[in-house]
Amino acid sequence: MVAKLTTIGFDADDTLWQNEAFFRLTQERFCDLLRDYAKPDHLMHRLLQAERRNIGHYGFGIKGFVLSMIETAIEVTEDRVPASVIRELIAAGQDMLRHPIELLPHARDAVRAVAEQYHVLLITKGDLLDQERKLAQSGLGDLFDGVEIVSAKTAAVYRQIFERHAHGPDHALMVGNSMKSDVIPMIEAGGWGVYVPHGLVWELEHEAAPSDSPRYREIADLSALPALVADLG
Repeated sequence: MVAKLTTIGFDADDTLWQNEAFFRLTQERFCDLLRDYAKPDHLMHRLLQAERRNIGHYGFGIKGFVLSMIETAIEVTEDRVPASVIRELIAAGQDMLRHPIELLPHARDAVRAVAEQYHVLLITKGDLLDQERKLAQSGLGDLFDGVEIVSAKTAAVYRQIFERHAHGPDHALMVGNSMKSDVIPMIEAGGWGVYVPHGLVWELEHEAAPSDSPRYREIADLSALPALVADLG
């Protein structure tokens, strides 16, 4: 008989390590570079529109973000953006790709604790090379039984991953800071979705909590995860 809970999935960005904070800093740099052409609120609105349009083309991650900034800069300046600004935006993206990993509080201890008794997976979306770099620098790689870097997180994707690596999503739990990507589709797939608020959430990841679902849980931070897993398992 299969145990009630056998597998724990972890999101990476803003669940195990900092990510959105670096995007916010780069957005401030973007607004400063284009301050002579548009106000910050207008620039951020136009940038978000570009990101929304471009997800299907570039996917998630820094490279798509940089291309969206360049596209926005061209649009708001009506094709008059100086080459020096484009160069600065590319440099900003390269700085993001080189930024060292900053683990969030309790991340290492939480992964290590649940890995002692459960099958543990890292499930993240974004640019393959960048996510592999961050995982390597995090020092957490050896704690995971499997790593999945996907283009999108949907119920179908979660079903495939947990059926391939374990006993299916109904015996699995996904931990993450995004309602839209980590929690809701996991619950739709038949598993548990555990929300860990980060504070900074990308606009396109906002979604209402599925509070009426019996498989929804929320914890203040990762220090509470081992006890929650033990209770469910």
